[in-house]
Amino acid sequence: MKRQSVIIMGAAGRDFHDFNVCYRDNELYDVKAFTAAQIPFIERRTYPPELAGPLYPQGIPIYPEETLGSLIADYDIDQVVFAYSDVSHEHVMHKASLCVSLGADFVLLGAEKTMIESALPVISVCAVRTGCGKSGVTRFILRILKSKGLRPAAIRHPMPYCDLLRQRVQRFERPEDLDSQNCTIEEREEYEPLIAEGVVVYAGVDYQEIVRSAEKEAEIIVWDGGNNDLPFIRPDLETVLLDPHRPGHELLYYPGEANLRRADVAIVNKVDTAARENVAIVEQNVRSLNGAAVIVHTASRITVDDPDSIKGKRVLAVEDGPTLTHGGMPYGAGYLAARQFGAAEIVDPRPYACGSIRDVLDRYREIRNLLPATGYARSQIEELKETIENVPCDIVLVATPVDLGSLLDIKKRVMRVRYEIEDVEDKELRGCIEGFVDSLDRGAAQKGA
Repeated sequence: MKRQSVIIMGAAGRDFHDFNVCYRDNELYDVKAFTAAQIPFIERRTYPPELAGPLYPQGIPIYPEETLGSLIADYDIDQVVFAYSDVSHEHVMHKASLCVSLGADFVLLGAEKTMIESALPVISVCAVRTGCGKSGVTRFILRILKSKGLRPAAIRHPMPYCDLLRQRVQRFERPEDLDSQNCTIEEREEYEPLIAEGVVVYAGVDYQEIVRSAEKEAEIIVWDGGNNDLPFIRPDLETVLLDPHRPGHELLYYPGEANLRRADVAIVNKVDTAARENVAIVEQNVRSLNGAAVIVHTASRITVDDPDSIKGKRVLAVEDGPTLTHGGMPYGAGYLAARQFGAAEIVDPRPYACGSIRDVLDRYREIRNLLPATGYARSQIEELKETIENVPCDIVLVATPVDLGSLLDIKKRVMRVRYEIEDVEDKELRGCIEGFVDSLDRGAAQKGA
């Protein structure tokens, strides 16, 4: 039988994972190419033969998604697999229509087909959109697990934006590990806070190997999801975050709606800053899709070291990059802190933006008076620093999980905006996690042992 010719559409994460678990050793399929979207600098590479396996001795080329139509024709493609996250249902169907019109099948792989089994108990932290607060919930859960005497490991959704072979299996235990592996700002934002909690973090490209490595030193795994993607590891407890600042989005984005339909625990976060009617809309949508899910409420408490010094000042609000860009969030914790603590003005960075940072702001015109902390390459990190230095302001409010002021050596006054997850009603989320832990056989570290 002729092998089916395949293209996998991705963004340097889910695409590689789906290939590894479903196509790498499958002689029924011939993956001709990956396409890349959302993230800059990730195309025009090759998925290396050492990762692609013996069916692909030359590796697999990675092209910009804009070339998809011509690739379907050039390679006589039978199937196009959609494998990235946080896109509208409409966006997905436009891509499907393109593929179908050119004679290719359009494929969405089922969640269970792409999940790796672990011998350890697994809690997943996922969301319906980027920027719902997954990282804070992951830290919240890890603290509970440690307080219960467990030794957790965090496995983070992939961000392999550099050398794919070198990033096959990554282990982070100390801040120095971030430097030795040349982590981008986006990677540091996710790994640094977990390392500060005393938790070992795994990430990379080959999650079958990553899971086996984590199992050697942990008693329980927490899957720390990215964007609104599904877990790569089959969870025993699935928690999914929703954002009442974006009510209705839980029904409109892929694969966030799939996450919600699978959730054991639906976490309505940011209830301390969202309108009550928006919280009610989100709860109603949860019940309409997943009546079995337990709904809990959490706050995302915003703090700064010297709130009085913000009052009456001109501030630059630097926000988490992916939350503002493909996450579509119109503001973040920096904006909320500026308003909460009485800033006179949030300065618009657009007139002062440099290079690729200016390009990002031009592309995402809906971002107003905020600066996304985008740093996928050394050149872009330097342009981010230059942009910050150019903006005329009294204080730079950095609302990213990473200590951006120290990382970039910013000369202006920098004040970090921190946010931590709290239960708001009778320890709801804590009770769910503790109940799950208590249900485990504490005498056995592995499932079924």
